[in-house]
Amino acid sequence: MTAWLLLGVAILSEVAATLSLRGALDRPALHAVVVVGYALSYALLVQVLKRGMGLGVAYGIWGACGVVLTALLSAVLFGEVFTALKITGIVLVAAGVVVVELGAQWARREEAA
Repeated sequence: MTAWLLLGVAILSEVAATLSLRGALDRPALHAVVVVGYALSYALLVQVLKRGMGLGVAYGIWGACGVVLTALLSAVLFGEVFTALKITGIVLVAAGVVVVELGAQWARREEAA
């Protein structure tokens, strides 16, 4: 399995766990999904790192995608308000991940030269 696929599954697992935190307010059985989802997400993130992806890149993408997906899905599933300020924050988080990835690529080029 490639590092990118593992990272995608880690992100989805973390988002499911985070959304289950909110869902557990009404359905306490979802606490099991929270525990399993976070444990799986971290275990997959370890595998991503073992396959050579840089920590800053992997964690940045994992965190940013988690924030974006959780914000979008919480609006859909729980009717949370999606404001212009929230959208601005999401854009800033995504921009930060792009900058980290560009920085990692620049560092790899410098190292290779």
